[in-house]
Amino acid sequence: MEINDKTGVKEYRPATGRYETMKYNRCGKSGVLLPALSLGLWHNFGFVDSTENAREILRCAFDLGITHFDLANNYGPPYGSAEENFGQIFKKDFKPYRDELFIASKAGYDMWPGPYGNFGSRKYLISSLDQSLKRMGLDYVDVFYHHRPDPDTPLEETMIALSDIVRQGKALYVGISNYQPKETAEASKLLKELKVPFILHQARYSIFDRWVEDGLLETLEDNGVGCITFSPLAQGMLTNKYVNGIPKDSRAARDFTYLDTTDVEQNLTKIKNLAKIADKRGQKLSQMAIAWLLGRPSVSSVLIGASSTNQLKENVGALEQLQFTQEELDLIDANS
Repeated sequence: MEINDKTGVKEYRPATGRYETMKYNRCGKSGVLLPALSLGLWHNFGFVDSTENAREILRCAFDLGITHFDLANNYGPPYGSAEENFGQIFKKDFKPYRDELFIASKAGYDMWPGPYGNFGSRKYLISSLDQSLKRMGLDYVDVFYHHRPDPDTPLEETMIALSDIVRQGKALYVGISNYQPKETAEASKLLKELKVPFILHQARYSIFDRWVEDGLLETLEDNGVGCITFSPLAQGMLTNKYVNGIPKDSRAARDFTYLDTTDVEQNLTKIKNLAKIADKRGQKLSQMAIAWLLGRPSVSSVLIGASSTNQLKENVGALEQLQFTQEELDLIDANS
């Protein structure tokens, strides 16, 4: 909601009932509760996007009880622009509510030229977080992730860097992303020895992409670490958009970086079958896909993207029907 303050400038005041309907889940064995749905700023928040639309989406998310905003150093485009835009919106709207927010950033992918702007060295991680904090206008992030494994840097160096980031007060918790089960177990062991609160693994997971079920979820459970999932809708395939074929204005039709026509065509029968299951449940396919993830072991939160407030509200509607019959689960498995 917006009101006018004494200066006549529109001021954001969040909905008073924002915590009444959102579901919150514990991250592994930590003290942190995350909203069942978290907002990812991977797309739609860069300099190429509408800042006003981004601001509306962030306001709407907080009004709906979404307290977790997920960023990374290279989100945009261009790199860094999502954090910079978020920082400007945070300053205008969310600064009084900083302690109600759980903000994440990451480093691990290509960010700046030269040998120190990629992967997992101490030099890169600490420098990158310093830049991220400056862009967002924050003193600290709630969780800082190593975004991907580094095949060349010793894991000890990366984990010690994460430990020192916490000791320096630049992050409250740490996480990792895209690590395989064995790497995850090794990272967890090191972080426990360093007495660093390792609470989250961010992994790609959907009905169509279930690699985490091959050991990772079990590893997270064994180590008391929560899983937060990204790409829950398989880049849009798990929506009603493709039930009747491939629309000309869709990501697949434009051979989007992470989705092309071949992907959709190969899964079209499954998409149609899954949409029928969702329809019988009184949900859209996207809502069922999100609800299904929230029932998986160790999953604390599902990261969703949004290009509009209407899309955001539709996805949050998944929380209205989280229960599945065994028959439904079996049918979903048969079409995954």
